Amino acid sequence: MSTDLRPQTREELPPTGLDQVSGVEVAPVQPATDGPGRVVLAVAAVVAVLLWQVAGFHVAVSAALAFLIYLVALYGVYRHASGHRQAVNRVMTGMITGAFVLAVLPLISLLWTVTSNGIGLATDLDFLQSTMRGVDGRHDRAIFEDGAPLIGGVYHAVMGTLIITGIATLISVPIGLLTAIYLVEYGAGSKLAQAIRFMVDVMTGIPSIVAGLFAFALFSLFLGPAEAKIGIAGSVALCVLMIPTVVRNSEEMLRIVPNELREAALALGVPKWRVILKVVLPTAASGLASGVTLSIARVIGETAPLLVTIGAVPFLNLNPVDGRMNTLAVYAYDLFKNPLSPGSYAEPSMQRAWAAALLLLLIVILLNLAARLIAKIFAPKTGR
Repeated sequence: MSTDLRPQTREELPPTGLDQVSGVEVAPVQPATDGPGRVVLAVAAVVAVLLWQVAGFHVAVSAALAFLIYLVALYGVYRHASGHRQAVNRVMTGMITGAFVLAVLPLISLLWTVTSNGIGLATDLDFLQSTMRGVDGRHDRAIFEDGAPLIGGVYHAVMGTLIITGIATLISVPIGLLTAIYLVEYGAGSKLAQAIRFMVDVMTGIPSIVAGLFAFALFSLFLGPAEAKIGIAGSVALCVLMIPTVVRNSEEMLRIVPNELREAALALGVPKWRVILKVVLPTAASGLASGVTLSIARVIGETAPLLVTIGAVPFLNLNPVDGRMNTLAVYAYDLFKNPLSPGSYAEPSMQRAWAAALLLLLIVILLNLAARLIAKIFAPKTGR
Protein backbone atom coordinates (compact mmCIF):
# COMPACT_ATOMS: atom_id res chain seq x y z
CA MET A 1 0.00 0.00 0.00
CA SER A 2 1.54 3.31 -1.07
CA THR A 3 0.83 6.76 0.20
CA ASP A 4 0.84 9.68 -2.21
CA LEU A 5 2.79 12.49 -0.52
CA ARG A 6 2.64 14.75 -3.56
CA PRO A 7 1.25 18.23 -2.70
CA GLN A 8 -2.35 18.51 -3.79
CA THR A 9 -3.57 21.38 -5.91
CA ARG A 10 -6.59 23.39 -4.96
CA GLU A 11 -8.71 21.49 -7.48
CA GLU A 12 -7.68 18.14 -5.94
CA LEU A 13 -8.52 19.11 -2.34
CA PRO A 14 -11.78 17.73 -0.94
CA PRO A 15 -14.66 20.21 -0.85
CA THR A 16 -15.08 22.08 2.42
CA GLY A 17 -18.60 23.27 1.83
CA LEU A 18 -17.63 26.94 1.70
CA ASP A 19 -17.71 26.97 -2.09
CA GLN A 20 -21.39 26.01 -1.99
CA VAL A 21 -22.41 28.80 0.42
CA SER A 22 -24.01 31.74 -1.32
CA GLY A 23 -22.05 35.00 -0.97
CA VAL A 24 -18.86 33.35 0.30
CA GLU A 25 -15.80 33.50 -1.91
CA VAL A 26 -12.72 31.54 -0.89
CA ALA A 27 -9.70 33.85 -1.23
CA PRO A 28 -6.62 32.14 -2.64
CA VAL A 29 -3.52 32.38 -0.43
CA GLN A 30 -0.22 32.04 -2.22
CA PRO A 31 3.23 31.99 -0.65
CA ALA A 32 5.04 35.34 -0.67
CA THR A 33 8.76 35.97 -0.53
CA ASP A 34 10.65 39.01 0.74
CA GLY A 35 12.22 39.76 -2.63
CA PRO A 36 9.53 42.12 -3.99
CA GLY A 37 9.47 43.98 -0.69
CA ARG A 38 13.21 44.61 -0.85
CA VAL A 39 12.90 45.92 -4.40
CA VAL A 40 10.09 48.29 -3.39
CA LEU A 41 12.13 49.49 -0.40
CA ALA A 42 15.14 50.20 -2.63
CA VAL A 43 12.98 52.16 -5.07
CA ALA A 44 11.45 54.16 -2.18
CA ALA A 45 14.96 54.98 -0.91
CA VAL A 46 15.94 56.26 -4.37
CA VAL A 47 12.77 58.36 -4.50
CA ALA A 48 13.60 59.86 -1.09
CA VAL A 49 17.09 60.82 -2.25
CA LEU A 50 15.75 62.38 -5.45
CA LEU A 51 13.12 64.39 -3.58
CA TRP A 52 15.78 65.61 -1.18
CA GLN A 53 18.67 66.35 -3.54
CA VAL A 54 16.92 67.14 -6.84
CA ALA A 55 13.50 68.50 -5.91
CA GLY A 56 14.86 70.39 -2.89
CA PHE A 57 12.42 69.04 -0.30
CA HIS A 58 13.38 68.89 3.36
CA VAL A 59 14.91 65.56 4.34
CA ALA A 60 12.02 64.77 6.73
CA VAL A 61 9.39 65.60 4.10
CA SER A 62 11.27 63.52 1.53
CA ALA A 63 11.40 60.54 3.88
CA ALA A 64 7.68 60.84 4.72
CA LEU A 65 6.60 61.02 1.06
CA ALA A 66 8.89 58.13 0.12
CA PHE A 67 7.45 56.06 2.97
CA LEU A 68 3.88 56.66 1.75
CA ILE A 69 4.92 55.69 -1.78
CA TYR A 70 6.57 52.58 -0.32
CA LEU A 71 3.37 51.48 1.45
CA VAL A 72 1.19 52.03 -1.63
CA ALA A 73 3.63 50.24 -3.93
CA LEU A 74 4.08 47.43 -1.42
CA TYR A 75 0.34 46.81 -1.32
CA GLY A 76 0.06 46.84 -5.09
CA VAL A 77 2.95 44.44 -5.65
CA TYR A 78 1.82 41.87 -3.08
CA ARG A 79 -1.85 42.23 -4.02
CA HIS A 80 -0.97 41.23 -7.56
CA ALA A 81 1.43 38.45 -6.50
CA SER A 82 -0.22 36.92 -3.42
CA GLY A 83 -3.65 38.35 -2.83
CA HIS A 84 -5.28 40.89 -0.55
CA ARG A 85 -4.47 39.20 2.77
CA GLN A 86 -0.75 38.97 2.11
CA ALA A 87 -0.72 42.55 0.83
CA VAL A 88 -2.41 43.88 3.97
CA ASN A 89 -0.05 41.85 6.16
CA ARG A 90 2.99 43.31 4.39
CA VAL A 91 1.65 46.87 4.65
CA MET A 92 0.98 46.50 8.37
CA THR A 93 4.46 45.09 8.91
CA GLY A 94 5.90 48.07 7.04
CA MET A 95 3.89 50.52 9.14
CA ILE A 96 5.04 48.91 12.39
CA THR A 97 8.66 48.95 11.22
CA GLY A 98 8.31 52.60 10.21
CA ALA A 99 6.90 53.50 13.63
CA PHE A 100 9.88 51.77 15.28
CA VAL A 101 12.35 53.69 13.11
CA LEU A 102 10.52 56.94 13.85
CA ALA A 103 10.81 56.26 17.59
CA VAL A 104 14.52 55.40 17.39
CA LEU A 105 15.59 58.31 15.18
CA PRO A 106 15.39 60.99 17.94
CA LEU A 107 17.56 58.83 20.20
CA ILE A 108 20.12 58.30 17.46
CA SER A 109 20.10 62.02 16.68
CA LEU A 110 20.58 62.87 20.35
CA LEU A 111 23.48 60.46 20.76
CA TRP A 112 25.15 61.69 17.57
CA THR A 113 24.75 65.38 18.42
CA VAL A 114 26.02 65.10 21.98
CA THR A 115 28.88 62.79 21.03
CA SER A 116 30.07 64.81 18.05
CA ASN A 117 30.05 68.07 20.02
CA GLY A 118 31.49 66.79 23.30
CA ILE A 119 33.88 63.98 22.43
CA GLY A 120 36.87 66.29 22.07
CA LEU A 121 36.90 67.65 25.63
CA ALA A 122 35.25 64.64 27.27
CA THR A 123 38.32 62.55 26.47
CA ASP A 124 40.83 65.20 27.56
CA LEU A 125 42.48 64.23 30.86
CA ASP A 126 43.25 67.86 31.75
CA PHE A 127 39.57 68.72 31.38
CA LEU A 128 38.53 65.74 33.50
CA GLN A 129 41.03 66.47 36.28
CA SER A 130 40.66 70.25 36.65
CA THR A 131 37.95 72.60 37.94
CA MET A 132 36.72 76.05 36.91
CA ARG A 133 38.35 77.86 39.83
CA GLY A 134 39.92 81.08 38.60
CA VAL A 135 38.71 80.64 35.00
CA ASP A 136 36.85 83.64 33.55
CA GLY A 137 36.07 85.31 30.26
CA ARG A 138 39.62 86.57 29.75
CA HIS A 139 40.88 83.02 29.33
CA ASP A 140 38.23 82.28 26.70
CA ARG A 141 39.02 85.43 24.76
CA ALA A 142 42.71 84.56 24.85
CA ILE A 143 41.90 81.34 22.97
CA PHE A 144 40.77 83.37 19.94
CA GLU A 145 43.11 86.33 20.26
CA ASP A 146 46.37 84.68 21.34
CA GLY A 147 45.81 81.01 20.52
CA ALA A 148 45.93 80.03 24.20
CA PRO A 149 44.85 76.51 25.18
CA LEU A 150 41.41 75.92 26.65
CA ILE A 151 41.58 75.65 30.43
CA GLY A 152 38.97 74.79 33.05
CA GLY A 153 37.46 71.41 33.71
CA VAL A 154 34.62 69.36 35.06
CA TYR A 155 36.19 67.44 37.97
CA HIS A 156 34.21 69.29 40.67
CA ALA A 157 30.93 68.66 38.83
CA VAL A 158 31.63 64.94 38.42
CA MET A 159 32.42 64.53 42.11
CA GLY A 160 29.39 66.59 43.10
CA THR A 161 27.15 64.42 40.93
CA LEU A 162 28.45 61.22 42.48
CA ILE A 163 28.22 62.51 46.07
CA ILE A 164 24.75 64.06 45.84
CA THR A 165 23.26 61.13 43.90
CA GLY A 166 24.96 58.62 46.21
CA ILE A 167 23.47 60.22 49.34
CA ALA A 168 20.05 60.34 47.67
CA THR A 169 20.34 56.63 46.89
CA LEU A 170 21.33 55.74 50.47
CA ILE A 171 18.25 57.57 51.75
CA SER A 172 15.72 56.57 49.09
CA VAL A 173 16.38 52.85 48.65
CA PRO A 174 15.73 51.74 52.27
CA ILE A 175 12.64 53.95 52.56
CA GLY A 176 11.23 52.86 49.22
CA LEU A 177 11.99 49.18 49.73
CA LEU A 178 10.52 49.04 53.24
CA THR A 179 7.42 50.90 52.05
CA ALA A 180 6.95 48.37 49.25
CA ILE A 181 7.38 45.48 51.71
CA TYR A 182 4.64 46.93 53.91
CA LEU A 183 2.28 47.44 50.98
CA VAL A 184 2.70 43.87 49.71
CA GLU A 185 3.38 41.79 52.80
CA TYR A 186 1.67 43.51 55.71
CA GLY A 187 -0.84 46.12 54.57
CA ALA A 188 -2.43 44.42 51.57
CA GLY A 189 -6.04 45.64 51.28
CA SER A 190 -5.88 48.00 54.26
CA LYS A 191 -6.99 51.62 54.06
CA LEU A 192 -3.53 52.80 55.11
CA ALA A 193 -1.97 50.93 52.21
CA GLN A 194 -4.46 52.50 49.81
CA ALA A 195 -3.64 55.95 51.16
CA ILE A 196 0.10 55.30 50.80
CA ARG A 197 -0.34 54.15 47.19
CA PHE A 198 -2.35 57.28 46.44
CA MET A 199 0.36 59.52 47.90
CA VAL A 200 3.06 57.64 46.01
CA ASP A 201 1.16 58.15 42.75
CA VAL A 202 0.82 61.86 43.53
CA MET A 203 4.55 62.15 44.30
CA THR A 204 5.38 60.39 41.04
CA GLY A 205 3.75 63.16 39.05
CA ILE A 206 4.98 66.25 40.89
CA PRO A 207 7.27 68.62 38.92
CA SER A 208 10.93 68.38 39.83
CA ILE A 209 11.12 72.09 40.66
CA VAL A 210 8.56 71.51 43.43
CA ALA A 211 10.88 68.93 45.00
CA GLY A 212 13.69 71.50 44.94
CA LEU A 213 11.52 74.19 46.54
CA PHE A 214 10.44 71.73 49.24
CA ALA A 215 14.03 70.82 50.12
CA PHE A 216 15.12 74.46 50.12
CA ALA A 217 12.20 75.45 52.36
CA LEU A 218 12.94 72.56 54.71
CA PHE A 219 16.58 73.48 55.21
CA SER A 220 15.74 77.18 55.40
CA LEU A 221 13.71 76.46 58.54
CA PHE A 222 16.80 75.12 60.31
CA LEU A 223 19.71 76.96 58.70
CA GLY A 224 18.15 80.10 57.28
CA PRO A 225 17.85 81.00 53.57
CA ALA A 226 21.47 82.16 53.33
CA GLU A 227 22.88 78.80 54.48
CA ALA A 228 20.24 76.46 53.05
CA LYS A 229 22.03 75.84 49.75
CA ILE A 230 24.18 72.84 50.59
CA GLY A 231 24.81 69.45 49.01
CA ILE A 232 22.58 67.48 51.36
CA ALA A 233 19.64 69.70 50.41
CA GLY A 234 20.11 68.63 46.79
CA SER A 235 20.13 64.99 47.89
CA VAL A 236 16.86 65.46 49.76
CA ALA A 237 15.31 67.04 46.67
CA LEU A 238 16.37 64.03 44.60
CA CYS A 239 14.96 61.72 47.28
CA VAL A 240 11.51 63.24 46.80
CA LEU A 241 11.73 62.28 43.13
CA MET A 242 13.42 58.93 43.64
CA ILE A 243 11.38 57.36 46.46
CA PRO A 244 8.12 56.99 44.45
CA THR A 245 9.99 55.27 41.63
CA VAL A 246 11.63 52.83 44.04
CA VAL A 247 8.32 52.12 45.80
CA ARG A 248 6.35 51.41 42.64
CA ASN A 249 9.04 49.25 41.07
CA SER A 250 9.74 47.31 44.28
CA GLU A 251 6.04 46.74 44.89
CA GLU A 252 5.58 45.22 41.43
CA MET A 253 8.65 43.02 41.84
CA LEU A 254 7.45 41.71 45.20
CA ARG A 255 3.99 41.00 43.82
CA ILE A 256 5.30 38.62 41.18
CA VAL A 257 6.90 36.37 43.80
CA PRO A 258 4.65 33.25 43.90
CA ASN A 259 2.55 32.95 47.05
CA GLU A 260 3.36 29.26 47.16
CA LEU A 261 6.90 30.12 48.27
CA ARG A 262 5.61 32.19 51.17
CA GLU A 263 3.06 29.56 52.18
CA ALA A 264 5.63 26.76 52.09
CA ALA A 265 8.02 28.69 54.32
CA LEU A 266 5.27 29.72 56.75
CA ALA A 267 4.05 26.10 56.92
CA LEU A 268 7.49 25.15 58.25
CA GLY A 269 7.04 27.55 61.14
CA VAL A 270 9.40 30.26 59.84
CA PRO A 271 8.55 33.76 61.13
CA LYS A 272 7.11 36.12 58.55
CA TRP A 273 9.97 38.60 58.75
CA ARG A 274 12.41 35.79 58.06
CA VAL A 275 10.32 34.56 55.14
CA ILE A 276 10.54 38.04 53.63
CA LEU A 277 14.26 38.29 54.29
CA LYS A 278 15.26 34.80 53.15
CA VAL A 279 12.66 33.88 50.53
CA VAL A 280 10.81 36.88 49.09
CA LEU A 281 13.66 39.36 48.73
CA PRO A 282 16.18 36.89 47.20
CA THR A 283 13.55 35.76 44.70
CA ALA A 284 12.82 39.34 43.64
CA ALA A 285 16.45 40.52 43.91
CA SER A 286 16.93 40.74 40.15
CA GLY A 287 14.01 43.10 39.57
CA LEU A 288 14.70 45.09 42.73
CA ALA A 289 18.34 45.72 41.84
CA SER A 290 17.60 46.74 38.26
CA GLY A 291 14.76 48.99 39.40
CA VAL A 292 16.97 50.80 41.89
CA THR A 293 19.65 51.30 39.25
CA LEU A 294 17.15 52.73 36.79
CA SER A 295 15.72 55.05 39.44
CA ILE A 296 19.24 56.41 40.00
CA ALA A 297 19.57 57.01 36.26
CA ARG A 298 16.23 58.84 36.35
CA VAL A 299 17.35 61.46 38.92
CA ILE A 300 21.04 61.82 38.13
CA GLY A 301 20.36 64.28 35.33
CA GLU A 302 17.91 66.53 37.20
CA THR A 303 18.71 70.23 36.93
CA ALA A 304 15.82 72.34 38.23
CA PRO A 305 15.74 71.05 41.86
CA LEU A 306 19.53 71.29 42.14
CA LEU A 307 19.57 74.87 40.85
CA VAL A 308 17.27 75.75 43.74
CA THR A 309 19.00 73.73 46.44
CA ILE A 310 22.76 73.81 45.69
CA GLY A 311 23.30 76.49 43.07
CA ALA A 312 26.57 76.30 41.13
CA VAL A 313 30.18 76.85 42.19
CA PRO A 314 33.38 76.74 40.11
CA PHE A 315 35.48 74.93 42.73
CA LEU A 316 35.61 71.49 44.33
CA ASN A 317 33.62 70.88 47.51
CA LEU A 318 33.46 67.34 48.87
CA ASN A 319 31.53 68.20 52.04
CA PRO A 320 27.78 67.85 51.40
CA VAL A 321 26.83 69.56 54.69
CA ASP A 322 28.96 72.66 54.27
CA GLY A 323 28.61 75.00 51.32
CA ARG A 324 27.41 74.75 47.76
CA MET A 325 28.36 72.06 45.27
CA ASN A 326 28.03 71.48 41.54
CA THR A 327 26.76 68.68 39.33
CA LEU A 328 27.15 67.83 35.66
CA ALA A 329 23.61 68.87 34.77
CA VAL A 330 23.90 72.22 36.54
CA TYR A 331 27.41 72.73 35.13
CA ALA A 332 26.21 72.25 31.54
CA TYR A 333 23.13 74.42 32.03
CA ASP A 334 25.06 77.24 33.69
CA LEU A 335 27.73 77.41 30.97
CA PHE A 336 25.13 77.25 28.22
CA LYS A 337 22.97 80.01 29.70
CA ASN A 338 25.78 82.18 31.07
CA PRO A 339 28.97 81.65 29.03
CA LEU A 340 32.12 83.05 30.59
CA SER A 341 32.62 85.37 27.64
CA PRO A 342 29.36 85.99 25.77
CA GLY A 343 29.03 86.86 22.12
CA SER A 344 31.61 85.68 19.62
CA TYR A 345 33.81 84.29 22.42
CA ALA A 346 31.18 81.91 23.83
CA GLU A 347 32.41 78.80 21.96
CA PRO A 348 34.75 77.53 24.74
CA SER A 349 31.88 77.60 27.24
CA MET A 350 29.69 75.71 24.75
CA GLN A 351 32.41 73.08 24.34
CA ARG A 352 32.59 72.57 28.11
CA ALA A 353 28.79 72.29 28.29
CA TRP A 354 28.67 69.67 25.51
CA ALA A 355 31.46 67.68 27.17
CA ALA A 356 29.60 67.71 30.50
CA ALA A 357 26.42 66.57 28.73
CA LEU A 358 28.31 63.70 27.11
CA LEU A 359 29.78 62.61 30.44
CA LEU A 360 26.33 62.66 32.02
CA LEU A 361 24.95 60.64 29.12
CA LEU A 362 27.74 58.09 29.51
CA ILE A 363 26.97 57.73 33.22
CA VAL A 364 23.29 57.10 32.44
CA ILE A 365 24.21 54.51 29.79
CA LEU A 366 26.55 52.76 32.23
CA LEU A 367 23.82 52.69 34.86
CA ASN A 368 21.40 51.08 32.40
CA LEU A 369 24.01 48.51 31.43
CA ALA A 370 24.66 47.87 35.12
CA ALA A 371 20.94 47.34 35.65
CA ARG A 372 20.90 44.67 32.94
CA LEU A 373 24.00 43.01 34.36
CA ILE A 374 22.61 43.02 37.90
CA ALA A 375 19.32 41.59 36.68
CA LYS A 376 21.20 38.79 34.93
CA ILE A 377 23.39 38.03 37.94
CA PHE A 378 20.58 37.97 40.49
CA ALA A 379 18.00 36.29 38.27
CA PRO A 380 16.71 33.02 39.75
CA LYS A 381 18.73 30.11 38.40
CA THR A 382 16.62 27.55 36.60
CA GLY A 383 17.66 24.15 35.45
CA ARG A 384 16.60 20.58 35.09
